[in-house]
Amino acid sequence: MANIRIAGVMRSGAYSPNHIGNDAAIFNLVADELRKRGCEVNIYSEEQLDSDNVRERIIVNMCRENRSIERLQRLEDSGVLVINSGYGIENCTRERMTRILVGSGIPYPESLIVNTDEAVVDAMIKADFDRAWIKRGDFHAMHKEDVSFVRHPQEAQEVLQEYFLRGIKRAVINRHLDGDLIKFYGVQGTDFFYWFYPLEAGHSKYGNEAINGPARGLKFDEDHLREICREASEVLDVKIYGGDCIVSDDGSVSIIDFNDWPSFAPCRVQAAPHIAKCIMAAIKAHTAKQ
Repeated sequence: MANIRIAGVMRSGAYSPNHIGNDAAIFNLVADELRKRGCEVNIYSEEQLDSDNVRERIIVNMCRENRSIERLQRLEDSGVLVINSGYGIENCTRERMTRILVGSGIPYPESLIVNTDEAVVDAMIKADFDRAWIKRGDFHAMHKEDVSFVRHPQEAQEVLQEYFLRGIKRAVINRHLDGDLIKFYGVQGTDFFYWFYPLEAGHSKYGNEAINGPARGLKFDEDHLREICREASEVLDVKIYGGDCIVSDDGSVSIIDFNDWPSFAPCRVQAAPHIAKCIMAAIKAHTAKQ
């Protein structure tokens, strides 16, 4: 596998809210690991990808911008190896993710998918939703207001109206789950998996971790957590992943968010070799098919 040329496309700063440095750090560590394995890795911005300046036939990326994702998908369709897949990145937008995880039987909060200009109070009352999370359905969160905690259906209606006025047409309403909030990171096809309590570690993007309060150390099956995260990565088509889950009082675990290539901030040094291993295995499999 000599002369492997890889394009590394970094995430635009607008899509790394409060994590620009962390996202760049894990990406650069992985690029260095690939270089140690004999690869040539050329680094590009999302803007350069969108401007058709990337010619390599292997693309490793952290893209989030709509135009970038569409371009990655076109490149995949033409035979370029893309990690994470542009289709997988799109699958991590809220509405698609909700539909895929629920449809695949992966533990996930009961949810309503709605237009932001529709009345939802009656539907939430009928579904026995009280506290809930409103999340923009069409895209990844870019601002704190893209993920909103509400305490009753009327407040949910008000938040949806704000989304509508901001030009957001679709939203997902997740039932709030009480329990311990856990953040996790994983790499498909490797034995790497890492989880921690984000509030206790001071790890936060928008401060929403405080809603569930300090972790109580509720007991749960770690192997089960690892397995449902692996299943989610496969059905969403995301090799390098992370997210959040809730451990309930009875020990059950539910994924509440799933992300394509997160920052791996508390474990980036440990994760980088495994991510490089995953990428090299994908290159080998892709090459064998040609």
